[in-house]
Formats: sequence, C-alpha cells, structure tokens
Amino acid sequence: CGRRNSDLRRERYSLIVASLTGAFGSSFLYGYNLSVVNAPAAYIKKFYNETWERRYGFSVDESTLTLLWSITVSIFAIGGLVGAIIVTPIVKFFGRKRTLLLNNLFAVTAALLMSLSLLAGSFEMLILGRIIMGVDAGISLSALPMYLSEISPKEIRGSLGQVTAIFICIGVFTGQVLGLPEIFGQEPRWPYLFGAIIVPSLIQVVILPFLPESPRYLLLEKHNTSKAEKAFQTFLGKDDVSHEVEEVLAESRVQRNTKLVSILQLLRTHAVRWQVITVVVTMGCYQLCGLNAIWYYTNNIFSEAGINHETIPYVTLSTGAVETVAAVFSGLVIERLGRRPLLIGGFGLMVVFFAVLTVSLTLQKTVHWLPYLSIFCILAIIASFCIGPGGIPFVLTGEFFQQSQRPAAFMIAGTVNWLSNFAVGLLFPFIQAGLQTYCFLVFAAICLAGATYLFFVLPETKNKTFHEISQAFAKRNKVSLEMQEMNHYPGERKSSAEQESNFTSSVNNGETKKGIV
Repeated sequence: CGRRNSDLRRERYSLIVASLTGAFGSSFLYGYNLSVVNAPAAYIKKFYNETWERRYGFSVDESTLTLLWSITVSIFAIGGLVGAIIVTPIVKFFGRKRTLLLNNLFAVTAALLMSLSLLAGSFEMLILGRIIMGVDAGISLSALPMYLSEISPKEIRGSLGQVTAIFICIGVFTGQVLGLPEIFGQEPRWPYLFGAIIVPSLIQVVILPFLPESPRYLLLEKHNTSKAEKAFQTFLGKDDVSHEVEEVLAESRVQRNTKLVSILQLLRTHAVRWQVITVVVTMGCYQLCGLNAIWYYTNNIFSEAGINHETIPYVTLSTGAVETVAAVFSGLVIERLGRRPLLIGGFGLMVVFFAVLTVSLTLQKTVHWLPYLSIFCILAIIASFCIGPGGIPFVLTGEFFQQSQRPAAFMIAGTVNWLSNFAVGLLFPFIQAGLQTYCFLVFAAICLAGATYLFFVLPETKNKTFHEISQAFAKRNKVSLEMQEMNHYPGERKSSAEQESNFTSSVNNGETKKGIV
C-alpha cells in the first residue's frame, strides 16, 4: 500500500510539473498577450503619434492612428495562423517537448522588440513583436495540447488537457493585474508589460529539459524503445510499463505504419470525416461565440452601472477571476461529468445569457437596476464559456485522432481557430455598428448552432481509447472499425498475417516490447 501511494505521488509530481511548466511558457503567454494591450492602449497611441510627428513634422491623422492600432492588435492573429500552419513539420522533426522549448525563441525575440520599441522610437518594432508573438502562440496552442494528451493516462487525460485553458485564463488575469496603474499601467512603465513575457519563457527553458519527451512520439515516430520506457516510468510513476507499451504497439500494428499523414490525406480519410468536421465546428464556435464582444462592451456596461471610471480597471479584474475559477472548476469535474455535458451545457448557457443581456442592454435606460443584470450576464457568459467551450476543443482534438494523424489534425484546428479569431476582429465592429446591442443575438445563434450540432454528433470520450472513440464515430462515418483501420493508409498496407508476424518477431527479439495509450 505504501509503495502504491509512493508511485501515485511520483506520477502526480511528474505529470503536474510537465503540464504546469509546459502551459506556463505556452498557453499562459497566449492569454497574457490577449489582455496586455488593453491597459496601455492610450499610451501606445500617444507613442505612435509622437513618433510620427518626430519623423514627418506633423501629427498623424485620426484614421491612420486607428489603422495602426488595429494592425497592432489584429496582427497577433495573423502570426497565430502562421504558427498553426508551420507547427506540423516542426513537431514531426523536433518532437513535442523540444518544439515547446524552441518556441521560446519567438517569445523572447518578441518581448525584446516590444519592450525596447519606446526606447528605440520605433512603433514598427512593436508591431513586428506582436506578429512574432502570434507565431509563438500559434505553435504553442497546437504543440502543448498534443504533448499533454500524449503524456496523460486516459483516466486523467481530460483534466490534464484543461491545463491549456486554465493557463490561458490565468494569463488574461495576469495581464489585467500588471496593467493596473500601481504596477505597469502608467505611461513610462508600459514597455515593462511586454518585457515581462521573458519570465515565463525562461522558467520553461530551465525546467522542461529535465522532463521526458512524449513517450508515444519516442516509440511510434522515433522507434526509441528504451527512451519511451523511461518516459513512461517517469510519467506513470512505476517500473513495470509493459502494459502501456504493449497498448501503443498494438495501435502501431493497427496503423500499419507510423508515417505522418498530410492535411489532404486526413481530409480524404473517410474513417475520420466526422471527427474532422467536429473539430472544425468546435474550434470555429470557440472563437465565434462572442466572448471578444463581451470584452468590448465590459467597460461601457460597468460605466452605465454607475461605477467610477477610475475604478473600472479594478472591477474588470472580476472578469479575469471568474474566467480562472470557471476553468479550474472544469478541470476538476471533466473526468466526472465528461466532455459532452460541459461543452454542450456551456454553449447552451451562453445562449440563455446572451438573450438576457440583449434585453437588459436594450432596456437599461428605462429601468435603473438593469445595468447590474447586465454585469451579472457578462460574468455568467464568461463562466459558461470557461467551463466547457474554453478548453475542451483542444482536448477533443488530441483524443479524436491516432498518433500519425494528430499533427495534421492540430494544424487544421489551429488554422480554423486563428482564421475565426481574425474574422471576429475584422467583422465585429461592423456587426456592432449595424445591430448595436442586438449584435449579441448573432453570437447566441452561433452558440445554439454549435450546441445543437454537438448534441447530435459528439460522443462521450471520457476514459476511452482512440479505438473506442473511432468505434463511436464508425456508424456516422459509414465504415466498420475494420475498414477504418484499413483506410488510414491506403496504398501502404501489409497483410494482417505479415503485421502479426513482424510484431511478434520484434517483441520476441527484444527490439520493442513496451508502449502507451
């Protein structure tokens, strides 16, 4: 009993350190860079104007200044799209862990450019830093969930996968806190907000090298059995990992080979057609569900409720705190409740609160207490998003696909994520100008459509292996599980007898005798 408890402690320690360190230098920075530009916005615009006047002898006109600021904010999504596109070859060549480590080069470079832009008198450095930081985010939001899904035992795969979302929320909250006037939210100090990006990167670079690479990657793609066994032993906290290795080798035998598929091959594979569609829908709804619109309206709603203008930055901290608490709650209950109820329930609650918010905003000038209802709706929408839609799409992308398909799947998910992010930033001002407070009904409709689709299509994936999840989709994909296995690599198949012979031979010869789920 004592030895079992010791093993469990070892398992928890290694997995916790790997997940926290990986997320702190990755998804934390994504969340931080979403919020960090809000507090110093007025000071940065003043810096742009002063730089322009110093160069050209006249002040920049309002439309050009607005364009420069819009580029500064939205170009982060363009960088993210670039990162999502290049992540597949990077994780294939360098592996999951090393990709996270190398990605810090982008973060440190971006931090130096942005923090030194005021000293250098170059707003171009700030814009360039934002796009490079976007590349870092695009890579990390694919590589981190991939790493976490591959090092996790299936019993806690969902909880560990939610670490990505939790650290996004913590990053947003940290950006809000550091942007307060008492810290870095003053004119001479705003460059420090961007220089702080270096800290999480350095912590990850110091700690992550001492943790193993993904054992699935080592075994299935690098064919390094000894390192894979050691990685399993470290993450699982036990010496005998033969069962886990056998499970991975069984998957390898089914796959016929471990050659990575391209995006085009994945899209042509009938056996995962509905898995791909579901990832596209969940990732699209993740960005299009209206949370960005909530941030746009927050200050106005707080002001309408009678909150002093100087106090609003402190009250806004409540939104970041609610985000974080809701994300942690989701991580604690996801293995008990499952992915499906949290995801569908989250979108469903957002529909309800968007509808109530629309009514309260429309009538708030006629009833004195309605602004407070609007504040409640804002916090409720944020919480509803974070308990499910805010993190589970990343978990599902890691669970739906086998080892050889996962990089291409994350590339598709990342591309949809960042294109949707850019579309919201581009189109929302026009939607808001045309519909005013009724713009939230558009987002309610998107959430309703997403919840409806997931209700009819999404199976529960809690505690299930890849093969069990594939079986759940088999009927909808109109292929049997046997046909699924044969269709993963058309044109590169071996007979079952040959596969069995090769597998048995390799085990008997001691070349490979262990594996993972």
